Amino acid sequence: MSEHDHAGSTTVRPASPQDVPLLLALFKELAEYEHLEHELRATEQLLSEALFGTHPAAEALIAERDSQTAGYALFFPTFSSFLAIRGVWLEDLFVRPEHRVAGVGRALLAAVAARVRETGGERLEWAALDWNELALGFYRGIGAQRMDEWVTHRLIGEPLRLLANETADGQISERR
Repeated sequence: MSEHDHAGSTTVRPASPQDVPLLLALFKELAEYEHLEHELRATEQLLSEALFGTHPAAEALIAERDSQTAGYALFFPTFSSFLAIRGVWLEDLFVRPEHRVAGVGRALLAAVAARVRETGGERLEWAALDWNELALGFYRGIGAQRMDEWVTHRLIGEPLRLLANETADGQISERR
């Protein structure tokens, strides 16, 4: 992806370490929109390490429109066993309300798709809340395939710890 990708007056650029406070503010706005403020626990230190540390776990793009931050996308690599191809999971795609229906979401998604292709990937996936008709309509409009037969599951916190403790020492043994 080039330093700047344009869609109308929207510019999409990779996030930098200086953007961590801005990204946290955007995460807060997304959490409020999704009524999930109680789940937001990200800190500058955690996010900085996750995006820009020794082993980055994810990447972020920031969209700007008319010199204002309009939104962001956060994504990380995946792999399909059935297809034996690389892909990306789009964790967040958020456009601030005042910039919606101006091509910002499409510009962000196009930039993520370009990043997928740049890294040799062939698949882009994400989830959307079932009540978010604005997002669902947008995704239908770009030709995204809805995967109704799949149900997402999650282990977090104590349930994850308990399951991990079922191994001898919480570690996977290596076979040689």
